[in-house]
Amino acid sequence: MPTSPARLASVRKTTEQVAILADTAAAAYRVDPALVRSVIDTESANNPYAISPKGAEGLMQLMPETARRFGVANPFDPQENILGGVRYLKYLQDLFQDDTLAIAAYNAGEGAVVKYRGVPPYQETKAYVERVSAKVRRNKAAGHKQSPAEPKHEAAPYAPVTAYYDAEGRLHLTTQ
Repeated sequence: MPTSPARLASVRKTTEQVAILADTAAAAYRVDPALVRSVIDTESANNPYAISPKGAEGLMQLMPETARRFGVANPFDPQENILGGVRYLKYLQDLFQDDTLAIAAYNAGEGAVVKYRGVPPYQETKAYVERVSAKVRRNKAAGHKQSPAEPKHEAAPYAPVTAYYDAEGRLHLTTQ
């Protein structure tokens, strides 16, 4: 069954609204808007009601614990989800000082990146990093430039994470 012109217009409008929210959040937290758009596209294909088989929700596919950690009460609210997801991306960028590792941690969790001291050897994560990175390159080529250095408002503070291994070799992540 062909898609109606009205349905296509609705999808375009929703995608444009998501792009505006993504660009606004990216500027506020000094994250590359091309990265934010790429994560949203890869995670949910711009569907604010997406739910993964593992329980991740919304546009940026936040796990419930991550959503709570970054102040998201309603993961299906596009603005809340994007703001929480961008805060998480910024946190990962600050933690790892490397966009590739931040992307890997967004997919596999920061514990996996710390454990393997780099991109985890999971096929899903390696493919995810490549997909997001390729979309970032395409978005930048399409004119989505790096956010300005000055945010529109100050980013919410977050507790830094400390990682250590116990005597039995278990990884522990703590906040201060």
